[in-house]
Amino acid sequence: MAQPEPSRPTASLLEPTREATVLDTRVEPLFRALVDNVERVIQGKREAVHLALVCLLASGHLLIEDVPGVGKTSLAKAIARSIGGTWHRVQFTPDLLPSDVTGVSVWNRLTGEFEFRPGGVFANVVLADEINRASPKTQSALLEAMEERQVSVDGVTYPLEAPFMVIATQNPIELEGTYPLPEAQLDRFLMRIEMGYPDRASEVAILESQTSHLAVEELTPVVSADEVTAVADAIVTVHVAPALRNYIVDLADATRRHHDLALGASPRGALALQRAARALAASVGRDYVMPDDVKRVASVVLEHRLLLTPDAELRGLTPADVLGDVLASVAVPGATGLQ
Repeated sequence: MAQPEPSRPTASLLEPTREATVLDTRVEPLFRALVDNVERVIQGKREAVHLALVCLLASGHLLIEDVPGVGKTSLAKAIARSIGGTWHRVQFTPDLLPSDVTGVSVWNRLTGEFEFRPGGVFANVVLADEINRASPKTQSALLEAMEERQVSVDGVTYPLEAPFMVIATQNPIELEGTYPLPEAQLDRFLMRIEMGYPDRASEVAILESQTSHLAVEELTPVVSADEVTAVADAIVTVHVAPALRNYIVDLADATRRHHDLALGASPRGALALQRAARALAASVGRDYVMPDDVKRVASVVLEHRLLLTPDAELRGLTPADVLGDVLASVAVPGATGLQ
């Protein structure tokens, strides 16, 4: 479905009209360094890499839905190595237990006390591989960690180290033996993206570079985990004009009232859209959000939060179709009223 023409309000109307904290001028170079480093091993996927790193700076979690062999695991590992952080891969299988994810208290015979042994979720970047193959009980073990950055075991709460990002993968083709993610869990992923196949030139380059291509394990950090945390904390200072906030709410409200949707975007979805737009603006060196920032991230932030009606499914519609209709029908703020 054709997208509406982007609005072109003047930047001065979008910039803060109050004295505000200006984002550190190192944000854009830091982001560019991360993109360039990750692209040393992930070729031909600039948009996917860019969005994944925007998700990182927005302190969000990422769901990658795609077929095997397109670089989902490599992307997660490259991000972890680029920020000098720790990473764990948790292979979600039907026999995986919640304690394998969060951790468990075990009795130490020498000390006569219980000791906590952390699970796979204790890392800066956690790859939840094929998350829909685990039981709903195990999937739900991630909910507290993703929302509150902590886990509770035997009545004791253990904080997770910042930055903390869950990158979950699932195969949309293979459905046998899988458990679809419930809406409550989908809502906790800031973005859902697809890696897709590389274009012909990039795939040829991948084949040609097999003997000299840099392995993920050879990547060196270009920023520190502390720097990423500081930037993520500063993202909230990116200015969002009142009219743009109203635009975000109008988009969310339109999904709730759309006749082809049984479930629209929640308030958490509206907050996620604002947070992602702020991080996108910061990634290109701006300390204010423009309408095009909101529209660029709308699909990856909102589509997985939408649930079609049975009639819409029978007519072959997709959440992308409905969201395209919403974006076309909701008026984009013009140059007036954006102060």
